[in-house]
Amino acid sequence: MTAPVGLRSKARSSAVYIDQFDHHVAGIPCQIGVTHFFRQPPWRGSAHTCPSSDDYYGYTEMEYDILDRRGRPAAWLERKMTDADHDSVKEAILRRTTDD
Repeated sequence: MTAPVGLRSKARSSAVYIDQFDHHVAGIPCQIGVTHFFRQPPWRGSAHTCPSSDDYYGYTEMEYDILDRRGRPAAWLERKMTDADHDSVKEAILRRTTDD
């Protein structure tokens, strides 16, 4: 079973990012500013002792902003994003967090 992945992207004028990296959206160079990341690994034990069904299977939550190349929020670029672009950003964030 696939774990659910939460996602919210909302441009902020002055945000503190836990990670910021170069990426491309709709073929346009930009930056991604990660504002929230949490990974709940699958529960190791009986389903009867697990706090919730979500915890049993594990899940990942992430929130990010789309930024221009200078690091400023780029709402115009966010509007151009397709589902494939969102998936690409999520995969890049996951790769960066598992490389540590």
